[in-house]
Amino acid sequence: MRRPHRLYWLALAAAGLVAAPAFAGPPYVTDDPEPTDLAKWEVYGFASGIGFAHGVDGETGFDVNYGAAKDLQASAVVSLDVQHDRGAAVQTGVADTELGLKYRFLHQRDGSWIPDVALFPKLELPTARKRFGSGAVGAQIPVWAQKDFGRWSLFGGGGYQINPRAGNRDFGFGGVSLTRQVTKTLSIGAEAYHQSADSIDTRSTTGIDLGMNWQVAPHWSILGSGGPIVAHRDTAGRYAFYAALEFHD
Repeated sequence: MRRPHRLYWLALAAAGLVAAPAFAGPPYVTDDPEPTDLAKWEVYGFASGIGFAHGVDGETGFDVNYGAAKDLQASAVVSLDVQHDRGAAVQTGVADTELGLKYRFLHQRDGSWIPDVALFPKLELPTARKRFGSGAVGAQIPVWAQKDFGRWSLFGGGGYQINPRAGNRDFGFGGVSLTRQVTKTLSIGAEAYHQSADSIDTRSTTGIDLGMNWQVAPHWSILGSGGPIVAHRDTAGRYAFYAALEFHD
């Protein structure tokens, strides 16, 4: 479950300048099966990161989604990696570019336990320098499901990541989230997520987040989440956070 991770303050500044989407997925690590509506845009200006004892690794950039066809969403993520260790200079660089297609092939219905289900394969193109990327094409194959119960939404799933480069490991990931629409413009939620080790010198990651999605204007929303990493904190990090400003038409 590759969460965007790199520097806090640079990422947060960039998030204030751009835009982002608002459905069940962001601001959570766990995604949902709902594609962007036909011929509509959802654009995130996001800032996210993981805090370690030695500093912060973060990422900031644009996450762009378009409703390309009925039940089909085309996505692209273009971002900047930023790494900061205490006592050292900040390191920045273009991250690998992510392209994906989300296709919802099952629809939930009132009176039925059948959920929405979608496949969301992604490719990671090696646009980053060696320090920030793998130097090879990666791929991710997840399946996400969601069921709504009035104001409540339960969604989750997981998948497998092909993670090339010497020293890396392919890994599995998954998560589950529960959100509630508190008012017409505000939803809150919580999630738990897990990822197996992604390299030979790391261990698995397990985290818990609280999140919110607040629509502040007809086409704009503020999203945020954060929480502790609860397993293998020496290598996985102590906490994770995400913030975004969303525009959707």
